[in-house]
Amino acid sequence: MNILSLDHIVLTVRNIDVSVHFYTTVMGMALSVFGENRKALSFGSQKINLHEFTKEFQPKALNPTPGCADLCFLTPTPMRDVIANLQSQRVEIVEGPVQKMGAIGHILSVYIRDPDGNLIEISNPLY
Repeated sequence: MNILSLDHIVLTVRNIDVSVHFYTTVMGMALSVFGENRKALSFGSQKINLHEFTKEFQPKALNPTPGCADLCFLTPTPMRDVIANLQSQRVEIVEGPVQKMGAIGHILSVYIRDPDGNLIEISNPLY
């Protein structure tokens, strides 16, 4: 088998509308609606499907839990602009900017939390 890329992931959240608001306004993702009014967040060629806690779609993770994810997103937006955007929306920066090692090389990252407490890393690739 040869895995090419991720197509989508699923986040279990306490409140889908609150999560949609955060990811569309703070993170700049687009809302996608599919199936029977299911909601997802689209960016690039990927998406995050949203499941509401205790109302997950089948099949599902063995123990779906809000706040258990640690996700890293790459952006070409300069880090100073990322930080200014977060500050203007009163989003607390948990850590950063700090240099880390990503999947394809070094990245410059800031860390925030989404409404469920998931750790969100926003990073600039340092090629």
